[in-house]
Amino acid sequence: KAPAILEWLCVAPIWVLPDYFWMLEVCGARRVVALSSTSRFTKSDSSDPAEQLLASRLSDAEERVKAVLEVLEAKFIKRGISLRSLDAGDPFASGKEYRIEIGLKNGISSEDAKKVSKIIRDEGPKGVKSQIQGDELRVQSKSRDDLQATMALLKGKELDVDLQFVNFR
Repeated sequence: KAPAILEWLCVAPIWVLPDYFWMLEVCGARRVVALSSTSRFTKSDSSDPAEQLLASRLSDAEERVKAVLEVLEAKFIKRGISLRSLDAGDPFASGKEYRIEIGLKNGISSEDAKKVSKIIRDEGPKGVKSQIQGDELRVQSKSRDDLQATMALLKGKELDVDLQFVNFR
């Protein structure tokens, strides 16, 4: 029977750790402490050539992820979709590679809807009424001219959301 390991301290690269899980389970390890850094900034100044190579790879991977994001943004622009509908995070290291999480905004958040509604109420024509309905903001008026003036007002504002005007009669 293998000797019991109560605690194990690992200072090797973090991606090596799963290779030893079977041994830790057999030995009854109750606690594993792993110290590792895949930061390209800390490894680029290292005296170890392997760490310098890893830092170079991480830097290249981060640049590739940013290039992919730029290509995606170009495709959105080509198709006439506003970049405000993208919710792109910052690139982050995930093991030996970099990843980026990109979400698509669908609808309008309640706080953004409140901001837009306040703009319409304060600066828009008097006959225009706005109403928040879930992830949409409904704007009503008897006059088509008032609705067009409201659309022009909102297009002129620098808002954090992509506005789409639908069901305009």
